[in-house]
Formats: sequence, C-alpha cells, structure tokens
Amino acid sequence: MQNVANTQKFSRLAQTTKVLAETSKKYLAEVLGVSLEYLQFLWENFMVVNPPDFPDGPRHRVRFFWLFFLCVLCASFVFSQQSKPTPTPEPDNPDAPVKVKTDLVTLTLTVTDLYGRYVSGLTKKAFSVFDNNEEQDITFFSDSDAPVSVGILFDVSGSMSGEKIQKARKALERFIATSHPSDEYFLIAFNSRAQLLMDRTRDGSAVLQKLTLVQPGQNTALYDAVYLGIDKVTRGAHQKRALIIISDGQDNASRYNFGEVRRLMKESDVVTYAVGIISDSDAGSMIGMQGQAFLDELSSVSGGKAFYPQSDVEMDEIFERIALELRHQYSIGYTPKDFQPDGKWRKVKVKVKPPRGLPRLSVRNRDGYYAIPNTNIR
Repeated sequence: MQNVANTQKFSRLAQTTKVLAETSKKYLAEVLGVSLEYLQFLWENFMVVNPPDFPDGPRHRVRFFWLFFLCVLCASFVFSQQSKPTPTPEPDNPDAPVKVKTDLVTLTLTVTDLYGRYVSGLTKKAFSVFDNNEEQDITFFSDSDAPVSVGILFDVSGSMSGEKIQKARKALERFIATSHPSDEYFLIAFNSRAQLLMDRTRDGSAVLQKLTLVQPGQNTALYDAVYLGIDKVTRGAHQKRALIIISDGQDNASRYNFGEVRRLMKESDVVTYAVGIISDSDAGSMIGMQGQAFLDELSSVSGGKAFYPQSDVEMDEIFERIALELRHQYSIGYTPKDFQPDGKWRKVKVKVKPPRGLPRLSVRNRDGYYAIPNTNIR
C-alpha cells in the first residue's frame, strides 16, 4: 500500500513539474534568445535528475535542479525589469516656447474721460463685457502697471529720407524714456524688406543706437513688417503686447497684402499704434491718403489709435502719450458661455460704468475676434 501511495504521489508531482517546466522553457528561450529545440537538447542531456528512491514502473524523470534554476532566473529577470527606473523623457528643445490652447478671450482696455485723460483705479465691477450680445462673466482682471512686449516698426524706405527719419528717431527717445523700465523691445526696420534688427532687449538705449546706423532708401514693405512684428511680440515674455508703426503708411514691396495683415491683426490681441510721418505733399495725394487709411484701419481694429503730428513738439507729445497709455490700461479675460471653434467672427462690446460723481467715460478695445482656440506661447 505504501508503494502505491508513493507512486501516485510522485506521479502527480511529475505531472505538475512537467507543466511548469514546459512553460519555463518557452520563457527562458525568449529571454536567452535561443531556439526551443536547442534548449530541449540541453534539457534532455544535461539537466535530468532522477530521485534515488523513485518506485519501479515507467521511468519518471523529475528535473528538480533544472526547475529551480529556471525559477531563480525568471524571478531575477522579472525583478530587474520592475525595479529598473523609467527615465523621465527629455523634451526635444527645452528652450522652445510652450503653446497652450485655451478658450479664454483677453482684452486690453483704455479708459478715458471727456478730456481724453486716462482713468485708472476702476474695479472689475465697473466693466461689462458682451460677446455676440450676451453678457459674460469676467474671470480675469488687472489694472496694474505691467510691462509690455513692444514691437517698434521703423520705416527706413526712401520716402522717409531727410528730416522725417531724424524727427522720428528723436521722438522715439521720448517714448522709451516714459515707458515701463521692464518693457521688452523688438526693433524691426523695413524698406524693400522687413528686417529684425534687435530681438528681445530691455535696453532702450541700444535700440536708439541701432537706429542711428540705418540709412533710408529703396521701397516700402510695410505689410511684411507688420506681419513680422505681430509674430515676434506674440512670442514675447509679457502678457501685454503692442506695436508702434512709424511710417507714412505707403507700401509697394510686400509679399503680404492688406487683407492678410488686417485679418492677422484681428486674430491677435496686439494693440497697435501708428505715428504717421506725412509731409505736406503727401497729405493731399492719393498715395498719402491710402497710407493714412491703412494706418487708421490697423490701429482701430486692434483697439489702438493713429496719430498724425504736425510739428516736432506734437510728435514728442504723441510718443509720450502712447507710453503713458500702455501704463494705464486694464486687462480683462473671460471664457464665452457658448463658444464654438467654428472660425466665425464674434463681436465684442465693453461698457464701463463711471463711479458716482464722475462724468461719462469712454473705453477703447478691439471690437471682436475669430472663434478659434487662442494659443498662448509661454
């Protein structure tokens, strides 16, 4: 009876061992990179252990050492795979700007009184925003004197030769002296092509020094300069962005056309100011009037303003006024309640309620946007 019990016991053990061994062989073959046939040859000729007390009958071969070896090897392999730390993937370019798509609509507001003076100190409750005639909840509000990423577009074409360019250089000194000390400048000069002379600098003196080395001549690629300027300031370090165009508004050498530039301006939250350097001969000519119309349109759709100084003193005052305006603006943001990214134009209207005792106030901002996800570059 004892022999029969032992026979059954070892039979069950052999069967279980055989199943485990077959599974382990396949796994080990994959780990070691050898064929299953070669592993079987090793199995049959070198790793067979017969227990000395095995009962008579059919020969059962139990591979204890081989099974133990397989288990240890497999356990070690699995443990090493699990314990091996996964390295953090490195970005392709750590210095590349990060683009974040959002439905947040941002507006830059300029508030003035009846005399054109800038009004500061208003709270969020003083403003109401209507998107496609539906009032919105303002989720972001700021009235701080924040620095600005400013693109300076300076016309150095032949039409700006003589006293025009000298006066404009001098007036620009007034602007830089009045601006926020942390403002960031992009200097773009343009004649037959737009050229980035300085990229991301806070050194206003260096900007002025660079302009003294430029000699006017050739044609005017004003539209290309505006396109390049928007691209640069939207990649700037500051949330507030502005362009200052110093030109007579004439264009005769651009690859982009007026419609393309106008649409890009309407898509961008970049406030544009134009200082038209127009001589007496230009004022009454067809080319002069076309240039003025272009500057008026670009500045108005962005919430900015165009100026046409008639004297050196007035030009200095205008540049100082632009710098002060940038430092007295409000920034607000909201997420449209019924936003659909269909690319359609959505009209925006902002109303301001003056505090008790103050006269009527005026607010200036861009008048709408295209319904596409806004891309913030950080």
